[in-house]
Amino acid sequence: MTDYKTLIDAETWAFIEKTNSYYPPDTIDYTITQQRAIYDRMCREFFAGYPQGVTAETTAVAAPTSSISIRIYRNAIPDGAAMVLYIHGGGFILGGLDSHDDVCAELCARTGFEVVSLNYRLAPEHLHPAAFDDAMDAFEWAAKTYDCPVLLCGDSAGGNLCAAVAHATRGHAKKPAGQVLIYPGLGGDHSKGSYVTHAEAPMLTVRDLDFYKHVRTGGVDMTGDITLYPLADAEFANLPPTVLITAQCDPLSSDGEAYRDRIVAAGGRATWFEEPGLVHGYLRARHMVGRARTSFTRIVEAVSALGHGDWIW
Repeated sequence: MTDYKTLIDAETWAFIEKTNSYYPPDTIDYTITQQRAIYDRMCREFFAGYPQGVTAETTAVAAPTSSISIRIYRNAIPDGAAMVLYIHGGGFILGGLDSHDDVCAELCARTGFEVVSLNYRLAPEHLHPAAFDDAMDAFEWAAKTYDCPVLLCGDSAGGNLCAAVAHATRGHAKKPAGQVLIYPGLGGDHSKGSYVTHAEAPMLTVRDLDFYKHVRTGGVDMTGDITLYPLADAEFANLPPTVLITAQCDPLSSDGEAYRDRIVAAGGRATWFEEPGLVHGYLRARHMVGRARTSFTRIVEAVSALGHGDWIW
């Protein structure tokens, strides 16, 4: 059994306990409506505000399948080298423009890039591939709207959607310039690695993952669908430069390693960082946990470097 008392430091435990006080570990046993209310309240409790000089505009993009709400973050001193399409986490059933509002604002402030946050459709009201379709439509809109390179960045479920978009658009005239995937779920092998070692990790368990998958798919077996499981793809060539950042104490961590290895084996550029002692969802801990603060700086530096066309790893 994994000894989390040794792996996880006191600051991170304080974050876990604060999270659990708003979002108990058994929340997946509640109704979807209740889960969303609990999650939204938790996000409000962790909201850190906007850095000085950042403004945001909420608008919508007309897409073939739906009208997609987005929020555009702009810096008073802009760096127009690139723009970032940010796709939020939440197990494909939770979250929206407000859940990751301050994260996007801080990413904008620290990179100078314009950041567009996507409010994709959620399950179970909208089963797969609705969220993927929205992510694709948002990327196509960004590629047409912006004259600069478009970067993909997302956490957890959002990281999954970013990777799926990267695979689907690698043959396009204007494909993503890079992707930064933060503790993404990419459809890895549940019989080994972190899926076994950290099956009962604080903040996210394999049971949680199975629940989210069931809700997203409506219980239909979609094995081999690369828009759902990017690691199921048979071809990893021509993907954009990729930075993967995972938490050590997270069943999804091995997906970062596996995805990096597949890209590198195909001749591409990818690097993977496993953050020691951190847990799933640690982006919310970036102002109270030293390790999370350091990791968020790593994320900012990765986005900035890829946006300027640099590969520094």
